[in-house]
Parts: sequence; C-alpha cells; structure tokens
Amino acid sequence: MNKLFIRSTLLLLCFIFPLGISAQSVKALRLNEVLVVNETNFIDGYGNRSAWIEIYNNSAGTVNIGGCFLTDDQSNPKKYPIPRGDVKTKIAPFQHTLFWADNSPEKGTFHVNFTLKTDRPNYLALYDADGKTLIDEIMVPAGQRADISYGRTVDGKPGWSELKKITPDTNNVTLDTNTKVENLKVNDPYGVAIIVISMLVVFLALIVFFLVFKPVGKSFTRNQEGRRNVKDMSDAGIKPTSRKGNADDAVYAAIAMAMYEHFESGYEKDGRITISPAKRAYSPWSSKIQTMRQYPR
Repeated sequence: MNKLFIRSTLLLLCFIFPLGISAQSVKALRLNEVLVVNETNFIDGYGNRSAWIEIYNNSAGTVNIGGCFLTDDQSNPKKYPIPRGDVKTKIAPFQHTLFWADNSPEKGTFHVNFTLKTDRPNYLALYDADGKTLIDEIMVPAGQRADISYGRTVDGKPGWSELKKITPDTNNVTLDTNTKVENLKVNDPYGVAIIVISMLVVFLALIVFFLVFKPVGKSFTRNQEGRRNVKDMSDAGIKPTSRKGNADDAVYAAIAMAMYEHFESGYEKDGRITISPAKRAYSPWSSKIQTMRQYPR
C-alpha cells in the first residue's frame, strides 16, 4: 500500500509539476553581443579595455555556465574551459554575463585564453561540458568599427546586426510592449481562447487525479475488506491461518464449508454431537416389519 501510494504521488508530481530541466540547462544559453574593438568603452576589473563576449540566459531558471567551453577555433572546441566552482558562473533568469577576450586567463574565470582579430571574421562558439555538444555559435564579420558592438537585435532571438548602443551585461533593446499580449488582444478580443484553455487545463488535471487515485482507492478498499474479514473470524472464534504447503484449493474449500456448517448450522447449539444407538435386539437386515403394509388407525 505504501509503495503504491509513493509511486502514485511521484507520478502525479511528474504530471502536474514538470521540472522543466531542458529550459534550465546550458542549452538555453546564447551568445548575445560581441565587441571586437574596445577603445573608449567598458573596462574590466583591472582597468583595461579589451574585446568582450556577452552570453545571455534565455530561460526562466538559473543556469551555471561553469564547465562549458568557449572557443574561437572550429577545430578546437575545448579551447577555453570555463572553471567550475565560481559562484559568478551562475546566470540568473534572462540575465547576462561578460567574458573578456584578452588572452589572460590568469586574471580569473571571465578572462579567456584568446583574443578577437580586427582584420578578419571571428568565429565564436559555446560548447557543453562534454566538449562535443554545440550550444551556440556565431561568425562576427570582419571590419568591425571601434566601440560598435555586433549583437542580437533582441536578446536571445535570431537576427544579428551592428547595435546603435553598446549594452555590455544588459539588454540589447528595451521592449516597451508585450507582443504576446498585443497579439492576444487582436486575435481573441473576447477571451474565448483563454476560457477554453483554462477549462482544458482543469479537466486534464481532473483526469490525471482520477487515473492516479483510482488504483490507490481500490487497494485501500481491498485492505479494508481483508481486515473486516479477519475481525469477523476473530469474533466467531476462528483463528486465521496462512496457507502452507501445496494443498489444493478444493481442500481449503471443503474445510471452509465444514466450518461454516459447524458454526452456522441451527443444530447442536451446544457444540456436541450425540449418536443414539439402535434399541432393537435383532438385526434389521432380517426384519420384515418394514415390508409389511400398515393400515391407518
């Protein structure tokens, strides 16, 4: 009973509270903005101006980038291993982190072991901890102007261009309106779709509850009936025993019937069985009395 209840509860939790592992994994990370030539822009913690690479967490869960790899070489995906154990490698939901391309990894976690070239395109890629799974990549065109970054038009979305404003470690563009809400107002002004979706969610939840708790209820009912039968047998003075050996079911059925006849029969209330011996002194086999016709008086 306890094992069945635990399994049912876990199944219910899996249906109702999805963990969303894929949404909170490193697969949600995106290369978001790159500055190749930094002359008068952002400075690092050492007071130096270097090229930088911005990475964006495009999920609703915190993602730890530690253990992943950054590279500018397609033939060497493990060029810069991002150290594990640094609390700063945890990127909050829909937030950014910055890596400095200054070829000075001794300065800390966020200083990679390569630089960006100004005279040719720069290939950048982010790989998973296995060094084989590509998370994101971008080819930054050659001829980037000083203090002009190359990034996504909208954070985490497709579409790259030169940005009018450099936005290290912050949003590339500020959205004044929610496009999803605006589309919903146009396509469903009376809220019919929302009502239908809400009802479907409720009915789906009820179906899941039914499928999970139905077997639990049946098991509980069987246990209750078994306990009730044991109590009735105890009240009747019958000691329940467990089966032993390989006796046939017919034997147990015969024993049960005999016990039923004994305890439920209306005869021999005191529990004693008496046998009255025949009072005849002759053998009934030679008697002719039973064969003689008797006339009523």
